[in-house]
Amino acid sequence: MSKAAETLFNEGVERYQASEAAETLIPVFKEICDRSPKNSAAWTSLAWLYLLESKANSAMHCRTQSGETQSRRSQARINLAAAMLETNRKGVREHVDRAQTLIVGFAELREEVKANFADGLSRKPDWQHLKQIEKWLFEL
Repeated sequence: MSKAAETLFNEGVERYQASEAAETLIPVFKEICDRSPKNSAAWTSLAWLYLLESKANSAMHCRTQSGETQSRRSQARINLAAAMLETNRKGVREHVDRAQTLIVGFAELREEVKANFADGLSRKPDWQHLKQIEKWLFEL
C-alpha cells in the first residue's frame, strides 16, 4: 500500500472509530481501494461500510474486486456471509464455518471479531443477519 493510501486508511479508521457515519466514509474507502486494489483490509472495511448502509450488493462487489486475499480474513468471511444472507444467496454456512475455523485458537482475533459484532449492532441494532452469524459463530 502506498504511503498516501496507508495514511488515508488510518484516517478513515480513526474517523470510523470516532463514530462517523458509514455513508460519509464509503467514498474514502472507495478511494483507498482504487489506490491500493490489493489491500484486503481496505476492501473488508468498504464491504462493512456498505453492509451498515444496507447495500449488500455493493458489499458483494467488494469481494469480487479484492480477489482471494480476503479469503484468509475472518471479518471478510463474516462480511461475505452477511451480504449473501441479505441477497438470498446460497453457500453462507461455508463462509461462517471458515470464519469460525480462522478464529478458533486465536483469543485476540476472536475478541476482535466479537467487538466488530458489538460495533455493527450498536450502529445498526436491527441487523438480523449479523445477529444470526454471531449466533452461529459463538453459540455452537
